[in-house]
Amino acid sequence: MLTLTPDERRALRARAHPLKPVVMIAQNGLTAAVLKEIELALKSHELIKVRVFDAEREQRDAWLAETCETLGAAPVQRIGNILVLYRPNPEEHAEAEAPKPARKSPARIAAAKPARPVPTRSMPAKPVPNRRGVARNSTKPRARPSR
Repeated sequence: MLTLTPDERRALRARAHPLKPVVMIAQNGLTAAVLKEIELALKSHELIKVRVFDAEREQRDAWLAETCETLGAAPVQRIGNILVLYRPNPEEHAEAEAPKPARKSPARIAAAKPARPVPTRSMPAKPVPNRRGVARNSTKPRARPSR
């Protein structure tokens, strides 16, 4: 079973907040088919929510522990009937850790490309009087509505 630090757990709880449950455990309990679905969901999403129906607290805790041991996941959170599981996908994290190519020196960049003129900002348009949504910079005071 994977273990998480409190900071990692806090960050994962924040990431899991808007998620919807992707796997449901119902009256048949934690079967091989449910474990397979949890495995597929963890492989594609890394962080998932599982909803449990018709089970007591002890049964939900046992299913959470069994799922984490079987699949090598980490329990992030359990609130009521919702279990949050996390297992990092090694394929996605291997790509993120790939070394980045070295940057070219400024001299090589300047030699490779001809110098282009720097674009200048155009002057902002003048406000049109008596139009909504446009700043009115006129010196003439506006007429106030009569009461």
